[in-house]
Amino acid sequence: MKKPQLAVIIPCYNEELCIEDTVNKLFEVINSLIAKDKIADNSYLYLVDDGSKDNTWNIIEKLHNTDNRVKALKFIRNYGNQKALIAGLEGVRATGCDCAVSIDADLQQDEWAIEKFIDEYTNGADIVSGIRNNRKTDSFFKKTTALMFYKTMNILGAKIPPNHSDYRLVSKRALDIMEQFPEKQLFLRGFFNEVGLKTAYVHFDVKPRMAGESKFNFMSLMALALNGITSYSVVPLRFVAVLGFFMALFGFLAGFETVFEKIVWNNSPNGFATSIILSCVFGGTQLFCLGLIGEYIGQVYREVKARPRYIKDIELK
Repeated sequence: MKKPQLAVIIPCYNEELCIEDTVNKLFEVINSLIAKDKIADNSYLYLVDDGSKDNTWNIIEKLHNTDNRVKALKFIRNYGNQKALIAGLEGVRATGCDCAVSIDADLQQDEWAIEKFIDEYTNGADIVSGIRNNRKTDSFFKKTTALMFYKTMNILGAKIPPNHSDYRLVSKRALDIMEQFPEKQLFLRGFFNEVGLKTAYVHFDVKPRMAGESKFNFMSLMALALNGITSYSVVPLRFVAVLGFFMALFGFLAGFETVFEKIVWNNSPNGFATSIILSCVFGGTQLFCLGLIGEYIGQVYREVKARPRYIKDIELK
């Protein structure tokens, strides 16, 4: 069997403290796999600078000038991690590769697990998803919100394996299929788990960050979750319809009871406090439902405008 050409995609945002070490460690992995005859010797790294404001791009340029196996793309501004991953996948497809692995720039994900990814690819898998063994390195809040995210996504119909992030291998075939999905807010975790290609799983341990701080905060993770839900499920809209039906039914029954008491017992219920509470509950529920519908309308709005996912500034090939 022909040895596959591997491309390793690394999204970067303000990673000047660790990017050089990251590149050196990934080349150790690549050179080891080449020595074992598992990948072709023209395998390479593809770094995507997501509009960094520090010295990240200058370091990447220096690395490229030292070793032309370092290829890179720079955004004109920050577009977010998902757009950087998509740009990396599209970039390596255009450059040429048989398979691509995406990994975080801080190398908290075990880079030596790439060998297991390649083994699964060699055995016929088009997609190999990395599953972290535990969340010991996360805070209690992050563990809880992550668990809620995966449970919610699965309940709503987007079947994503728990503890799977964007550490994965995808084949050239998967990249070609992704090219047929032009949507601007493509949710990669949902797409690669729903596309239907043969999938394998590799478990790995998570390490502490080498340097710097995580670029993901609560708001960015919430935005990712909302994008995933609105991209791959209409269950929330059905929930709104069902909730509206039961609210209307409750209102009808409450009105019927009031009329019945007035006609039969000549008694108008007082219930001023109850009326206020019910008004607040129903009003809040209606605003929540409007907000939920608004998220879906926002998705349609962004797609209809058909703006580019990202704008390239510089590309090093």
